[in-house]
Amino acid sequence: MSSHPILYSFRRCPYAMRARLALRASCQTVELREIVLKDKPQSMLDYSAKGTVPVLILREPEERIIDESLDIMLWALKLNDPQNLLAVSNLDAVNELIAQNDGEFKYYLDRYKYADRYPELSEQEYRERGEKFLKLLEARLQDYPYLFGTEPCLADIAIFPFVRQFAHVDLNWFEQSPYPRLKSWLADYKASEPFLAIMKKYPAWKEGDEITWF
Repeated sequence: MSSHPILYSFRRCPYAMRARLALRASCQTVELREIVLKDKPQSMLDYSAKGTVPVLILREPEERIIDESLDIMLWALKLNDPQNLLAVSNLDAVNELIAQNDGEFKYYLDRYKYADRYPELSEQEYRERGEKFLKLLEARLQDYPYLFGTEPCLADIAIFPFVRQFAHVDLNWFEQSPYPRLKSWLADYKASEPFLAIMKKYPAWKEGDEITWF
């Protein structure tokens, strides 16, 4: 049996994306188990009953389960951080921005993407509420190419997958939107080698399959 960690993931999930980005940045090798959300493997549910990805199972020195994406990111980068993604002067501000992304912005992102499921407001109204966060990010990018300065940090790779998802709800609208710096930041990440690498397609994992290394 391999001693490497196991990662249950779903390619298009933004939480799983940011976990994979951090694992790649940290040069961690894991055993990848790509799942189908409509047919979650029982082994994943046995590890984490909440049934969401990502789920990371550490096997040495003793078994430990990490089933929150941000915790997986921090675990990986604290082991090895060659890009200095955690080397930020104001980590409290970084954490606050990520919390805004994971809280209010994600709330309106879900409703904007699936507006037919949430008829309380229109798709446009959900988008406008989500735009408050886009405006905040645009302002942060006025003077620097990244959210906290001249180099990328934890916030950039933690937030990027969610902005990508928001943009892809209506790409025509986003391409015409008044956020030039945010659009450039997003385009650079979407075209980056790390992102293209973590978005490689894998077949759904089944018990007994050969190991897929990530």
